[in-house]
Amino acid sequence: MVSFSHRDPGTDEAVWREVFVDRELPPLDETFEHLIVVSAHPDDETLGAAGLIARTKRRGASVSVIIATDGEGSHPESPTHTPVELAAVRRREVAEALGQLGSSIDLQFLGLPDGGTDDHRDAIKDALHAVLQGNDAHLVVVPWVGDGHRDHRVAAEVTAGVCADLGVPWREYPIWLWHWGSPDDVPWGDLEVVPLEESTVDLKRTATDRHRSQIAPLSSAPGDEVMLHERMQAHFDRNFEVFVRPAGSSLAEGFFDDFYRRNGDDPWGFESRWYEQRKRSIALASLPRARYASALELGCSTGVLTELLADRCDAVHAVDIADAPLEIARRRLGDREGVRLDRLALPGEWPAGTFDLVVLSEVGYYWSAADLAVAIGRIRRAMDAGGHLIACHWRHPVGEYPQSGDDVHAALRAADGFVRLVLHDEEDFVLEVYGLEGARSVAAETGLIA
Repeated sequence: MVSFSHRDPGTDEAVWREVFVDRELPPLDETFEHLIVVSAHPDDETLGAAGLIARTKRRGASVSVIIATDGEGSHPESPTHTPVELAAVRRREVAEALGQLGSSIDLQFLGLPDGGTDDHRDAIKDALHAVLQGNDAHLVVVPWVGDGHRDHRVAAEVTAGVCADLGVPWREYPIWLWHWGSPDDVPWGDLEVVPLEESTVDLKRTATDRHRSQIAPLSSAPGDEVMLHERMQAHFDRNFEVFVRPAGSSLAEGFFDDFYRRNGDDPWGFESRWYEQRKRSIALASLPRARYASALELGCSTGVLTELLADRCDAVHAVDIADAPLEIARRRLGDREGVRLDRLALPGEWPAGTFDLVVLSEVGYYWSAADLAVAIGRIRRAMDAGGHLIACHWRHPVGEYPQSGDDVHAALRAADGFVRLVLHDEEDFVLEVYGLEGARSVAAETGLIA
């Protein structure tokens, strides 16, 4: 994840004006009946989507806004406002801001800890499920998963999981990207825009002005400095708003059913190719421990690697999306003690429990970027405190796959909470082993070094 400070000067808005002027970006489809805006903090919804909210209300559609945290951590060293007081101020500000954009906007505060949404994902999930009841044509918008802020990422991951499960379209709106980023950091091929009439721009300015605790100093005392300085505010004074649509959809069960039907019981040559045999040997040799108590194998296919993992683990829970390879895996492993095979459509469906080894081998590129983000979050929560994740992926492009192996490993490296212990990098595949924060090397863990 990128590192930045709100005090940094940031990228000048003139840079963004120059790159946007020469680009023709597709418009966001605004034919939905119900807009749900998820905000990690009070003011995200105004900065990123106030124009869309105003346009939606103007044409008579409904709007719901979910505020995950009260933003009480924006001024941690304030000598004039306690976190409780600041939370009350920010709740009042966002209510006033939304009041400028239209009447009868449904506003819900979840009151989650600022900076601590990762431990309260279910609260966001439950709130989304509740507001998505009914048969309306919904659209959900949420801060961008790549925005560089942990609460924004968590909100985006949860939203992606819920919307993917329910088949509801969603988009993500960048906030901090415009501050820390450059044009090279923008997923241009995935952008959509909402053009804003001059009157709508004026409404957005008025709504933004209601967030006084963020756009002006709380006081002249140290610790009460402005949170969003004028250079940052300039990014949200445009006559358009930007939304990121999810990348290519994850491959569904039907793709794999058809693939096995066309190509037989060993379509990737797991059993016949030296390339696959060698790669498995490298993977097993890369495991930091000689033995594990419990392993989760995501996408086990025909169970060739599963069988080898069972020699190193007391228990293995192996899952796959399709019945055909699982039938082969069951024939291979029989009633072997400690091995469980299940059909699950990851990452929407997910196995219960925690594990000291998670295996992600040749799977991640089947998922969209949004689903991969969801999966990474669930992998992290499925790992025991001292657990390991081993990830291995083919690096050459495959037309049908939403992502490349390099995309998968870039997402793993950017994720919070992982410590890389092993890197094996070849032209054909990349393999990495991660632990959680505090993880130690093999030499340290086995006492060879302090």
